[in-house]
Amino acid sequence: MAENHCELLQPAPGGFGAGLGGGLCRRCSVGLGALVQRPGSVSKWVRLNVGGTYFLTTRQTLCRDPKSFLYRLCQADPDLDSDKDETGAYLIDRDPTYFGPVLNYLRHGKLVINKDLAEEGVLEEAEFYNITSLIKLVKDKIRERDSKTSQVPVKHVYRVLQCQEEELTQMVSTMSDGWKFEQLVSIGSSYNYGSEDQAEFLCVVSKELHNSPYGTTSEPSEKAKILQERGSRM
Repeated sequence: MAENHCELLQPAPGGFGAGLGGGLCRRCSVGLGALVQRPGSVSKWVRLNVGGTYFLTTRQTLCRDPKSFLYRLCQADPDLDSDKDETGAYLIDRDPTYFGPVLNYLRHGKLVINKDLAEEGVLEEAEFYNITSLIKLVKDKIRERDSKTSQVPVKHVYRVLQCQEEELTQMVSTMSDGWKFEQLVSIGSSYNYGSEDQAEFLCVVSKELHNSPYGTTSEPSEKAKILQERGSRM
């Protein structure tokens, strides 16, 4: 039975295999050398420093879109002014909060946005990195969101304010933003104020409520409805 013998190689002073006691065999040195990254070779991992937050990903992920800023960054584009920090990470002066959805999209091709993030913020980053397919997805999502909002029926809340005749002008001119004058109803009584008779009125005002935070209906109260009907008959 033939025996296998390893032919030992003497390591070069200070070189690979030095200090291993007698060196490495020719066959083992080839196998072990394959595990060590050769000088000058490019790592598949890329470290990014986005606004002070570090992200670790692969070159393959960043190169999904050949027209994007991140693709050019991986290709060491001479026209792209990019610096590195002391750890070797590429410095990108952008918001790291909104970079997360961008990077995840490049990883798996799906748009996932946390509910506490605004779609407009993700769109801003997608446009900065020039990822065209992501830009389209985010714009479609914004249109879908706005379409749902516009389909919600507008509700109104009503208020009935009592005032004297001389207070009408001031009250109408000082109404809060969003409140609109609806109707003026005389309650058919008057009193003597100084030397003049002063009539009393009920002023009906309304305000639009696009979203009711507690899910309650903001319809006119029964009192407001009665006052409006009464005023319409006068």
